[in-house]
Amino acid sequence: MAKLFAVKPLSALKNEAVEEGEHTLKRSLGPVNLITLGIGAIIGAGIFVLTGQAAALHAGPAVALSFIVAGITCAFAGLCYAEFASIIPIAGSAYTYGYATLGELVAWVIGWDLVLEYAFGAATVASGWSGYLVSFLEQIGLTPSPALARWTTTYGNTLYFLHGHWVSQAALPMGTPTAGLLKVHGIFDLIAFLAILAVTTILVIGIKESANLNSLIVFVKLAVVGIFLVLGIGFLMHHPHVASLNWHPFIPKSEGPGKYGFNGIVAGASSVFFAYIGFDAVSTAAQEARNPQRDMPIGILGSLVICTLLYIAVSLVLTGLVSYRSLDVADPVALGIDATGVAWGSLLVKIGAIFGLGTVMLVMLLGQSRVFFSMSRDGLLPKWASAIHPKFRTPWISNIVVGTIVAFLPALLPINKLSELVNMGTLLAFAIVSAGVWVLRVRMPDLERPFKTPLVPLVPILGVLSAVYLMANLPLLTWIVVLVWLVVGLLIYFNYSTKHSKVQRMQQQGAGQE
Repeated sequence: MAKLFAVKPLSALKNEAVEEGEHTLKRSLGPVNLITLGIGAIIGAGIFVLTGQAAALHAGPAVALSFIVAGITCAFAGLCYAEFASIIPIAGSAYTYGYATLGELVAWVIGWDLVLEYAFGAATVASGWSGYLVSFLEQIGLTPSPALARWTTTYGNTLYFLHGHWVSQAALPMGTPTAGLLKVHGIFDLIAFLAILAVTTILVIGIKESANLNSLIVFVKLAVVGIFLVLGIGFLMHHPHVASLNWHPFIPKSEGPGKYGFNGIVAGASSVFFAYIGFDAVSTAAQEARNPQRDMPIGILGSLVICTLLYIAVSLVLTGLVSYRSLDVADPVALGIDATGVAWGSLLVKIGAIFGLGTVMLVMLLGQSRVFFSMSRDGLLPKWASAIHPKFRTPWISNIVVGTIVAFLPALLPINKLSELVNMGTLLAFAIVSAGVWVLRVRMPDLERPFKTPLVPLVPILGVLSAVYLMANLPLLTWIVVLVWLVVGLLIYFNYSTKHSKVQRMQQQGAGQE
Protein backbone atom coordinates (compact mmCIF):
# COMPACT_ATOMS: atom_id res chain seq x y z
CA MET A 1 0.00 0.00 0.00
CA ALA A 2 2.84 2.36 0.85
CA LYS A 3 4.21 2.18 -2.70
CA LEU A 4 0.98 3.70 -4.04
CA PHE A 5 1.85 6.88 -2.16
CA ALA A 6 5.52 6.86 -3.13
CA VAL A 7 6.77 10.44 -3.45
CA LYS A 8 9.01 11.43 -6.34
CA PRO A 9 12.21 12.84 -4.79
CA LEU A 10 12.76 16.56 -5.31
CA SER A 11 16.36 15.77 -6.21
CA ALA A 12 15.16 13.72 -9.19
CA LEU A 13 12.83 16.52 -10.26
CA LYS A 14 15.62 19.09 -10.03
CA ASN A 15 17.89 16.87 -12.13
CA GLU A 16 15.21 16.66 -14.81
CA ALA A 17 14.84 20.43 -14.71
CA VAL A 18 18.49 21.05 -15.64
CA GLU A 19 18.75 18.36 -18.35
CA GLU A 20 19.91 19.58 -21.77
CA GLY A 21 20.14 17.98 -25.21
CA GLU A 22 18.01 16.81 -28.09
CA HIS A 23 15.90 14.53 -25.88
CA THR A 24 14.69 17.39 -23.68
CA LEU A 25 12.22 20.23 -24.20
CA LYS A 26 13.74 23.46 -25.50
CA ARG A 27 13.93 26.41 -23.07
CA SER A 28 12.87 29.39 -25.16
CA LEU A 29 10.06 31.23 -23.32
CA GLY A 30 10.42 34.54 -21.50
CA PRO A 31 8.00 36.31 -19.10
CA VAL A 32 6.05 38.02 -21.90
CA ASN A 33 5.55 34.66 -23.67
CA LEU A 34 4.33 33.10 -20.42
CA ILE A 35 1.92 35.93 -19.58
CA THR A 36 0.46 35.88 -23.09
CA LEU A 37 0.31 32.07 -22.92
CA GLY A 38 -1.97 32.42 -19.89
CA ILE A 39 -3.99 35.24 -21.40
CA GLY A 40 -4.24 33.25 -24.63
CA ALA A 41 -6.09 30.47 -22.80
CA ILE A 42 -8.07 32.61 -20.36
CA ILE A 43 -9.39 35.28 -22.75
CA GLY A 44 -11.56 33.20 -25.02
CA ALA A 45 -14.72 31.29 -24.23
CA GLY A 46 -15.01 33.10 -20.90
CA ILE A 47 -15.49 36.55 -22.39
CA PHE A 48 -17.09 35.60 -25.69
CA VAL A 49 -19.63 33.02 -24.41
CA LEU A 50 -19.77 32.28 -20.69
CA THR A 51 -20.18 35.86 -19.43
CA GLY A 52 -23.63 36.13 -21.00
CA GLN A 53 -24.75 32.63 -20.02
CA ALA A 54 -23.70 33.06 -16.38
CA ALA A 55 -25.53 36.40 -16.20
CA ALA A 56 -28.73 35.06 -17.79
CA LEU A 57 -28.92 31.76 -15.93
CA HIS A 58 -27.32 32.42 -12.55
CA ALA A 59 -26.18 35.84 -11.35
CA GLY A 60 -27.75 38.65 -13.39
CA PRO A 61 -25.66 41.86 -13.40
CA ALA A 62 -23.90 40.46 -10.31
CA VAL A 63 -21.98 38.13 -12.66
CA ALA A 64 -19.17 40.66 -12.06
CA LEU A 65 -19.16 39.42 -8.45
CA SER A 66 -19.08 35.82 -9.75
CA PHE A 67 -15.85 36.63 -11.57
CA ILE A 68 -14.45 38.16 -8.39
CA VAL A 69 -15.32 34.99 -6.40
CA ALA A 70 -13.76 32.79 -9.09
CA GLY A 71 -10.75 35.12 -9.33
CA ILE A 72 -10.14 34.99 -5.57
CA THR A 73 -10.25 31.18 -5.67
CA CYS A 74 -7.77 31.29 -8.54
CA ALA A 75 -5.56 33.75 -6.64
CA PHE A 76 -5.18 31.33 -3.71
CA ALA A 77 -4.31 28.50 -6.09
CA GLY A 78 -2.18 30.79 -8.29
CA LEU A 79 0.09 31.72 -5.39
CA CYS A 80 0.57 28.01 -4.65
CA TYR A 81 1.21 27.21 -8.33
CA ALA A 82 3.81 29.99 -8.43
CA GLU A 83 5.73 28.55 -5.46
CA PHE A 84 5.75 25.04 -6.94
CA ALA A 85 6.73 26.30 -10.40
CA SER A 86 9.73 28.13 -8.94
CA ILE A 87 10.86 25.05 -6.97
CA ILE A 88 10.09 22.40 -9.62
CA PRO A 89 10.44 24.09 -13.04
CA ILE A 90 9.49 21.12 -15.22
CA ALA A 91 6.50 20.15 -17.35
CA GLY A 92 3.50 18.51 -15.73
CA SER A 93 1.80 21.21 -13.68
CA ALA A 94 -0.39 19.89 -10.84
CA TYR A 95 0.51 16.30 -11.71
CA THR A 96 4.19 16.89 -10.99
CA TYR A 97 3.49 18.93 -7.86
CA GLY A 98 1.20 16.22 -6.49
CA TYR A 99 3.85 13.56 -7.22
CA ALA A 100 6.43 15.51 -5.22
CA THR A 101 4.24 15.96 -2.15
CA LEU A 102 1.18 13.70 -1.91
CA GLY A 103 2.39 10.56 -3.67
CA GLU A 104 2.06 8.60 -6.91
CA LEU A 105 -1.61 7.60 -6.68
CA VAL A 106 -2.70 11.18 -6.08
CA ALA A 107 -0.41 12.30 -8.92
CA TRP A 108 -1.99 9.76 -11.26
CA VAL A 109 -5.52 10.89 -10.32
CA ILE A 110 -4.74 14.55 -10.99
CA GLY A 111 -2.78 13.76 -14.18
CA TRP A 112 -5.64 11.66 -15.55
CA ASP A 113 -8.07 14.37 -14.47
CA LEU A 114 -6.04 17.03 -16.34
CA VAL A 115 -6.20 14.90 -19.50
CA LEU A 116 -10.02 15.09 -19.29
CA GLU A 117 -9.92 18.82 -18.53
CA TYR A 118 -7.72 19.82 -21.47
CA ALA A 119 -9.16 17.37 -24.02
CA PHE A 120 -12.81 18.26 -23.53
CA GLY A 121 -11.94 21.90 -23.00
CA ALA A 122 -10.22 22.05 -26.39
CA ALA A 123 -13.10 20.13 -28.01
CA THR A 124 -15.70 22.50 -26.56
CA VAL A 125 -13.78 25.55 -27.73
CA ALA A 126 -13.35 24.04 -31.21
CA SER A 127 -17.13 23.74 -31.50
CA GLY A 128 -17.52 27.40 -30.53
CA TRP A 129 -14.76 28.41 -32.97
CA SER A 130 -16.55 26.62 -35.79
CA GLY A 131 -19.81 28.43 -35.00
CA TYR A 132 -18.17 31.87 -34.88
CA LEU A 133 -16.33 31.23 -38.17
CA VAL A 134 -19.52 30.19 -39.99
CA SER A 135 -21.33 33.23 -38.57
CA PHE A 136 -18.48 35.50 -39.72
CA LEU A 137 -18.50 34.01 -43.23
CA GLU A 138 -22.27 34.49 -43.48
CA GLN A 139 -21.94 38.11 -42.39
CA ILE A 140 -19.49 38.87 -45.20
CA GLY A 141 -21.72 37.14 -47.76
CA LEU A 142 -20.10 33.68 -47.91
CA THR A 143 -23.11 31.62 -46.79
CA PRO A 144 -22.47 27.85 -47.12
CA SER A 145 -24.68 25.96 -49.57
CA PRO A 146 -26.92 23.21 -48.13
CA ALA A 147 -24.40 20.59 -49.29
CA LEU A 148 -21.61 22.37 -47.38
CA ALA A 149 -23.70 23.39 -44.37
CA ARG A 150 -24.16 19.76 -43.32
CA TRP A 151 -20.34 19.62 -42.89
CA THR A 152 -20.34 22.58 -40.48
CA THR A 153 -22.18 20.92 -37.58
CA THR A 154 -22.16 17.68 -35.64
CA TYR A 155 -23.89 14.45 -36.66
CA GLY A 156 -27.64 14.53 -36.14
CA ASN A 157 -27.84 18.27 -35.49
CA THR A 158 -30.46 20.04 -37.64
CA LEU A 159 -29.77 23.46 -39.21
CA TYR A 160 -32.53 25.72 -40.55
CA PHE A 161 -32.00 28.48 -43.12
CA LEU A 162 -33.53 31.64 -41.62
CA HIS A 163 -33.02 35.21 -42.90
CA GLY A 164 -29.90 34.24 -44.85
CA HIS A 165 -28.26 32.34 -41.97
CA TRP A 166 -27.97 28.70 -40.93
CA VAL A 167 -29.42 28.40 -37.41
CA SER A 168 -29.57 25.36 -35.13
CA GLN A 169 -32.96 24.36 -33.79
CA ALA A 170 -32.04 25.43 -30.25
CA ALA A 171 -31.12 28.93 -31.48
CA LEU A 172 -34.35 29.56 -33.43
CA PRO A 173 -36.40 32.47 -32.02
CA MET A 174 -39.25 31.16 -29.88
CA GLY A 175 -42.38 30.46 -31.90
CA THR A 176 -40.63 30.36 -35.29
CA PRO A 177 -42.51 27.98 -37.63
CA THR A 178 -40.10 25.48 -39.20
CA ALA A 179 -42.42 23.79 -41.72
CA GLY A 180 -41.46 26.01 -44.67
CA LEU A 181 -37.77 26.48 -43.83
CA LEU A 182 -34.93 24.85 -45.75
CA LYS A 183 -33.14 22.45 -43.43
CA VAL A 184 -30.12 20.12 -43.43
CA HIS A 185 -28.93 17.41 -41.04
CA GLY A 186 -25.36 17.55 -39.83
CA ILE A 187 -22.83 14.89 -40.83
CA PHE A 188 -19.46 15.98 -39.48
CA ASP A 189 -18.13 19.34 -38.19
CA LEU A 190 -15.21 19.53 -40.59
CA ILE A 191 -14.28 23.08 -39.50
CA ALA A 192 -13.79 22.06 -35.85
CA PHE A 193 -11.89 18.94 -36.95
CA LEU A 194 -9.48 20.90 -39.18
CA ALA A 195 -9.05 23.60 -36.52
CA ILE A 196 -7.74 21.07 -33.98
CA LEU A 197 -5.44 19.49 -36.59
CA ALA A 198 -4.05 22.92 -37.54
CA VAL A 199 -3.31 23.77 -33.90
CA THR A 200 -1.69 20.35 -33.43
CA THR A 201 0.59 21.00 -36.42
CA ILE A 202 1.68 24.33 -34.92
CA LEU A 203 2.49 22.62 -31.61
CA VAL A 204 4.54 19.91 -33.34
CA ILE A 205 6.63 22.52 -35.19
CA GLY A 206 7.80 24.11 -31.98
CA ILE A 207 6.93 25.78 -28.69
CA LYS A 208 8.72 29.04 -29.53
CA GLU A 209 6.83 29.36 -32.81
CA SER A 210 3.57 28.43 -31.06
CA ALA A 211 4.17 30.94 -28.27
CA ASN A 212 5.08 33.74 -30.68
CA LEU A 213 1.94 33.10 -32.75
CA ASN A 214 -0.08 33.01 -29.54
CA SER A 215 1.45 36.33 -28.38
CA LEU A 216 0.52 38.00 -31.68
CA ILE A 217 -3.07 36.74 -31.54
CA VAL A 218 -3.38 37.71 -27.86
CA PHE A 219 -2.57 41.33 -28.68
CA VAL A 220 -5.17 41.25 -31.49
CA LYS A 221 -7.97 39.95 -29.30
CA LEU A 222 -7.05 42.22 -26.39
CA ALA A 223 -7.41 45.11 -28.85
CA VAL A 224 -10.87 43.80 -29.80
CA VAL A 225 -11.90 43.53 -26.13
CA GLY A 226 -10.52 47.03 -25.56
CA ILE A 227 -12.58 48.42 -28.45
CA PHE A 228 -15.70 46.76 -27.03
CA LEU A 229 -15.06 48.38 -23.64
CA VAL A 230 -14.38 51.81 -25.17
CA LEU A 231 -17.53 51.71 -27.34
CA GLY A 232 -19.65 50.25 -24.54
CA ILE A 233 -18.49 52.66 -21.84
CA GLY A 234 -18.86 55.59 -24.24
CA PHE A 235 -22.44 54.58 -25.03
CA LEU A 236 -23.37 54.12 -21.35
CA MET A 237 -21.88 57.51 -20.43
CA HIS A 238 -24.14 59.17 -23.00
CA HIS A 239 -27.15 56.98 -22.07
CA PRO A 240 -26.88 56.45 -18.29
CA HIS A 241 -30.59 55.55 -18.06
CA VAL A 242 -29.90 52.36 -20.07
CA ALA A 243 -27.33 51.14 -17.53
CA SER A 244 -29.55 52.19 -14.63
CA LEU A 245 -32.42 50.14 -16.04
CA ASN A 246 -30.36 47.05 -16.88
CA TRP A 247 -28.35 47.02 -13.64
CA HIS A 248 -31.46 47.20 -11.45
CA PRO A 249 -31.64 45.09 -9.43
CA PHE A 250 -27.91 44.39 -9.44
CA ILE A 251 -28.47 41.14 -7.51
CA PRO A 252 -31.82 39.78 -8.75
CA LYS A 253 -34.14 38.12 -6.28
CA SER A 254 -33.59 34.37 -5.98
CA GLU A 255 -35.82 32.22 -8.20
CA GLY A 256 -34.55 28.86 -6.96
CA PRO A 257 -31.28 27.00 -6.24
CA GLY A 258 -28.45 28.51 -8.29
CA LYS A 259 -30.74 31.05 -9.99
CA TYR A 260 -30.04 34.61 -8.86
CA GLY A 261 -29.56 35.82 -5.30
CA PHE A 262 -26.36 35.05 -3.37
CA ASN A 263 -26.51 31.38 -4.31
CA GLY A 264 -26.73 32.44 -7.95
CA ILE A 265 -23.49 34.42 -7.62
CA VAL A 266 -21.71 31.29 -6.32
CA ALA A 267 -23.30 29.10 -9.01
CA GLY A 268 -22.20 31.69 -11.55
CA ALA A 269 -18.65 31.51 -10.20
CA SER A 270 -18.71 27.73 -10.62
CA SER A 271 -20.01 28.01 -14.18
CA VAL A 272 -17.47 30.64 -15.30
CA PHE A 273 -14.54 28.71 -13.92
CA PHE A 274 -14.06 27.39 -17.45
CA ALA A 275 -12.93 30.94 -18.17
CA TYR A 276 -9.91 30.54 -15.88
CA ILE A 277 -8.48 27.21 -16.96
CA GLY A 278 -5.69 28.89 -18.91
CA PHE A 279 -3.58 30.20 -16.07
CA ASP A 280 -2.71 26.76 -14.70
CA ALA A 281 -1.68 25.75 -18.24
CA VAL A 282 1.20 28.25 -17.90
CA SER A 283 2.81 25.94 -15.35
CA THR A 284 2.81 23.06 -17.87
CA ALA A 285 5.36 25.06 -19.89
CA ALA A 286 7.79 25.43 -16.97
CA GLN A 287 10.38 23.17 -18.59
CA GLU A 288 10.42 25.46 -21.62
CA ALA A 289 10.92 28.73 -19.70
CA ARG A 290 14.35 30.35 -19.95
CA ASN A 291 14.40 31.49 -16.30
CA PRO A 292 11.55 29.55 -14.63
CA GLN A 293 12.37 30.53 -11.03
CA ARG A 294 11.75 34.19 -11.88
CA ASP A 295 9.43 34.02 -14.88
CA MET A 296 6.88 31.34 -13.87
CA PRO A 297 5.38 33.37 -10.95
CA ILE A 298 5.25 36.42 -13.27
CA GLY A 299 3.48 34.43 -15.99
CA ILE A 300 0.97 32.74 -13.67
CA LEU A 301 0.01 35.69 -11.48
CA GLY A 302 0.35 38.31 -14.23
CA SER A 303 -2.06 36.57 -16.59
CA LEU A 304 -4.49 35.91 -13.74
CA VAL A 305 -4.64 39.56 -12.58
CA ILE A 306 -4.96 41.01 -16.10
CA CYS A 307 -7.73 38.61 -17.11
CA THR A 308 -9.75 38.97 -13.90
CA LEU A 309 -9.84 42.77 -14.32
CA LEU A 310 -10.90 42.38 -17.97
CA TYR A 311 -13.66 39.90 -17.07
CA ILE A 312 -15.10 42.22 -14.42
CA ALA A 313 -15.03 45.20 -16.80
CA VAL A 314 -16.60 43.30 -19.71
CA SER A 315 -19.35 41.75 -17.54
CA LEU A 316 -20.31 45.14 -16.10
CA VAL A 317 -20.41 46.84 -19.51
CA LEU A 318 -22.25 43.92 -21.13
CA THR A 319 -25.00 43.75 -18.50
CA GLY A 320 -25.26 47.54 -18.67
CA LEU A 321 -25.85 47.48 -22.42
CA VAL A 322 -28.29 44.54 -22.56
CA SER A 323 -30.77 43.07 -20.07
CA TYR A 324 -29.17 40.04 -18.44
CA ARG A 325 -32.24 37.92 -19.27
CA SER A 326 -31.44 38.31 -23.00
CA LEU A 327 -27.83 37.14 -22.78
CA ASP A 328 -28.24 33.35 -22.94
CA VAL A 329 -26.94 33.27 -26.53
CA ALA A 330 -23.82 31.96 -28.25
CA ASP A 331 -22.46 35.44 -28.97
CA PRO A 332 -23.44 37.72 -26.05
CA VAL A 333 -20.64 40.23 -26.64
CA ALA A 334 -21.76 40.70 -30.26
CA LEU A 335 -25.29 41.28 -28.91
CA GLY A 336 -23.92 43.85 -26.50
CA ILE A 337 -21.98 45.80 -29.09
CA ASP A 338 -25.02 45.75 -31.42
CA ALA A 339 -26.84 47.67 -28.70
CA THR A 340 -24.39 50.56 -29.13
CA GLY A 341 -25.53 51.03 -32.72
CA VAL A 342 -22.00 50.59 -34.12
CA ALA A 343 -22.64 48.63 -37.31
CA TRP A 344 -19.15 47.20 -37.69
CA GLY A 345 -18.96 46.17 -34.03
CA SER A 346 -20.53 42.72 -34.40
CA LEU A 347 -18.17 41.81 -37.24
CA LEU A 348 -15.18 42.95 -35.20
CA VAL A 349 -16.26 40.90 -32.18
CA LYS A 350 -16.59 37.77 -34.32
CA ILE A 351 -13.07 38.29 -35.65
CA GLY A 352 -11.85 38.66 -32.07
CA ALA A 353 -13.69 35.50 -31.06
CA ILE A 354 -12.15 33.54 -33.93
CA PHE A 355 -8.65 34.63 -32.88
CA GLY A 356 -9.43 34.30 -29.19
CA LEU A 357 -10.86 30.81 -29.27
CA GLY A 358 -8.01 29.69 -31.54
CA THR A 359 -5.40 30.49 -28.90
CA VAL A 360 -7.46 28.73 -26.23
CA MET A 361 -7.29 25.54 -28.28
CA LEU A 362 -3.54 25.99 -28.68
CA VAL A 363 -2.84 26.36 -24.95
CA MET A 364 -5.16 23.52 -23.92
CA LEU A 365 -3.59 21.05 -26.34
CA LEU A 366 -0.12 22.23 -25.30
CA GLY A 367 -1.02 21.63 -21.66
CA GLN A 368 -2.40 18.16 -22.27
CA SER A 369 0.58 16.95 -24.28
CA ARG A 370 2.96 18.21 -21.56
CA VAL A 371 1.06 16.32 -18.86
CA PHE A 372 1.27 13.19 -21.05
CA PHE A 373 5.00 13.87 -21.49
CA SER A 374 5.61 14.04 -17.74
CA MET A 375 3.54 10.95 -16.92
CA SER A 376 5.37 8.98 -19.61
CA ARG A 377 8.78 10.11 -18.33
CA ASP A 378 7.80 8.67 -14.95
CA GLY A 379 6.83 5.32 -16.52
CA LEU A 380 3.11 5.74 -15.83
CA LEU A 381 2.27 5.90 -19.55
CA PRO A 382 3.96 4.23 -22.58
CA LYS A 383 7.28 5.64 -23.83
CA TRP A 384 5.86 7.07 -27.06
CA ALA A 385 4.14 9.82 -25.07
CA SER A 386 7.53 11.31 -24.07
CA ALA A 387 9.34 10.88 -27.41
CA ILE A 388 11.00 14.18 -28.43
CA HIS A 389 11.35 15.19 -32.09
CA PRO A 390 15.10 15.56 -32.87
CA LYS A 391 14.61 18.77 -34.87
CA PHE A 392 11.63 20.53 -33.31
CA ARG A 393 12.35 19.38 -29.71
CA THR A 394 8.65 18.90 -28.99
CA PRO A 395 6.73 15.79 -27.77
CA TRP A 396 5.52 15.27 -31.31
CA ILE A 397 3.96 11.80 -31.08
CA SER A 398 2.01 12.86 -28.00
CA ASN A 399 0.88 16.02 -29.82
CA ILE A 400 -0.29 14.05 -32.86
CA VAL A 401 -2.08 11.28 -30.93
CA VAL A 402 -3.81 13.70 -28.54
CA GLY A 403 -4.67 16.16 -31.32
CA THR A 404 -6.16 13.49 -33.57
CA ILE A 405 -8.36 12.04 -30.82
CA VAL A 406 -9.53 15.47 -29.67
CA ALA A 407 -10.25 16.53 -33.28
CA PHE A 408 -12.97 13.87 -33.60
CA LEU A 409 -14.79 14.94 -30.42
CA PRO A 410 -16.21 18.29 -31.61
CA ALA A 411 -16.57 16.96 -35.17
CA LEU A 412 -18.91 14.10 -34.24
CA LEU A 413 -20.43 14.85 -30.84
CA PRO A 414 -22.98 17.53 -29.90
CA ILE A 415 -21.12 18.46 -26.74
CA ASN A 416 -23.26 19.82 -23.89
CA LYS A 417 -22.38 20.52 -20.27
CA LEU A 418 -18.67 20.15 -21.04
CA SER A 419 -17.68 23.40 -19.39
CA GLU A 420 -18.82 21.93 -16.05
CA LEU A 421 -16.63 18.87 -16.67
CA VAL A 422 -13.66 21.11 -17.34
CA ASN A 423 -14.47 23.16 -14.24
CA MET A 424 -14.40 20.01 -12.09
CA GLY A 425 -10.97 19.08 -13.39
CA THR A 426 -9.59 22.55 -12.81
CA LEU A 427 -10.97 22.86 -9.28
CA LEU A 428 -9.66 19.42 -8.29
CA ALA A 429 -6.21 20.42 -9.56
CA PHE A 430 -6.37 23.66 -7.59
CA ALA A 431 -7.26 21.83 -4.37
CA ILE A 432 -4.40 19.33 -4.74
CA VAL A 433 -1.79 21.99 -5.56
CA SER A 434 -2.90 24.13 -2.61
CA ALA A 435 -2.69 21.15 -0.24
CA GLY A 436 0.70 20.19 -1.70
CA VAL A 437 2.30 23.54 -0.84
CA TRP A 438 1.29 23.15 2.80
CA VAL A 439 2.52 19.53 2.93
CA LEU A 440 5.90 20.51 1.45
CA ARG A 441 6.30 23.39 3.90
CA VAL A 442 5.82 20.93 6.78
CA ARG A 443 8.06 18.19 5.34
CA MET A 444 10.86 20.41 3.98
CA PRO A 445 10.73 23.79 5.72
CA ASP A 446 14.33 24.67 4.78
CA LEU A 447 13.96 24.00 1.05
CA GLU A 448 15.07 26.91 -1.15
CA ARG A 449 11.98 28.64 -2.53
CA PRO A 450 12.64 31.38 -5.12
CA PHE A 451 8.97 32.39 -4.74
CA LYS A 452 7.12 31.91 -1.44
CA THR A 453 3.35 31.71 -1.06
CA PRO A 454 2.43 34.24 1.67
CA LEU A 455 0.45 33.40 4.80
CA VAL A 456 0.99 29.63 4.82
CA PRO A 457 -1.04 27.63 5.88
CA LEU A 458 -3.91 30.16 5.58
CA VAL A 459 -3.65 30.67 1.79
CA PRO A 460 -3.39 26.92 0.97
CA ILE A 461 -6.30 26.11 3.30
CA LEU A 462 -8.44 28.82 1.69
CA GLY A 463 -7.39 27.50 -1.72
CA VAL A 464 -8.61 23.99 -0.85
CA LEU A 465 -11.85 25.11 0.81
CA SER A 466 -12.86 27.56 -1.92
CA ALA A 467 -12.18 24.99 -4.67
CA VAL A 468 -14.18 22.28 -2.86
CA TYR A 469 -17.03 24.74 -2.23
CA LEU A 470 -17.29 25.60 -5.92
CA MET A 471 -17.08 21.90 -6.85
CA ALA A 472 -20.06 21.25 -4.59
CA ASN A 473 -22.10 23.72 -6.67
CA LEU A 474 -21.51 21.81 -9.93
CA PRO A 475 -24.27 19.56 -11.36
CA LEU A 476 -24.58 15.91 -10.30
CA LEU A 477 -23.96 14.72 -13.89
CA THR A 478 -20.50 16.31 -13.72
CA TRP A 479 -19.60 14.26 -10.66
CA ILE A 480 -20.87 11.04 -12.30
CA VAL A 481 -18.85 11.53 -15.51
CA VAL A 482 -15.67 12.44 -13.61
CA LEU A 483 -16.04 9.38 -11.34
CA VAL A 484 -16.49 7.09 -14.38
CA TRP A 485 -13.40 8.64 -16.00
CA LEU A 486 -11.53 8.14 -12.73
CA VAL A 487 -12.45 4.43 -12.59
CA VAL A 488 -11.10 3.97 -16.15
CA GLY A 489 -7.90 5.74 -15.13
CA LEU A 490 -7.42 3.60 -12.04
CA LEU A 491 -7.80 0.43 -14.15
CA ILE A 492 -4.94 1.67 -16.34
CA TYR A 493 -2.89 2.65 -13.30
CA PHE A 494 -3.16 -0.70 -11.52
CA ASN A 495 -2.71 -2.77 -14.69
CA TYR A 496 0.09 -0.79 -16.38
CA SER A 497 1.49 2.11 -14.38
CA THR A 498 2.32 0.28 -11.15
CA LYS A 499 4.38 -2.23 -13.18
CA HIS A 500 6.40 0.45 -15.00
CA SER A 501 6.68 3.20 -12.39
CA LYS A 502 10.26 4.48 -12.16
CA VAL A 503 9.71 5.85 -8.66
CA GLN A 504 8.44 2.51 -7.35
CA ARG A 505 11.41 0.79 -9.02
CA MET A 506 13.79 3.23 -7.30
CA GLN A 507 12.19 2.51 -3.95
CA GLN A 508 12.48 -1.26 -4.45
CA GLN A 509 16.14 -0.93 -5.41
CA GLY A 510 16.78 1.22 -2.37
CA ALA A 511 15.05 -1.30 -0.09
CA GLY A 512 17.07 -4.14 -1.64
CA GLN A 513 20.36 -2.42 -0.89
CA GLU A 514 19.55 -1.92 2.79
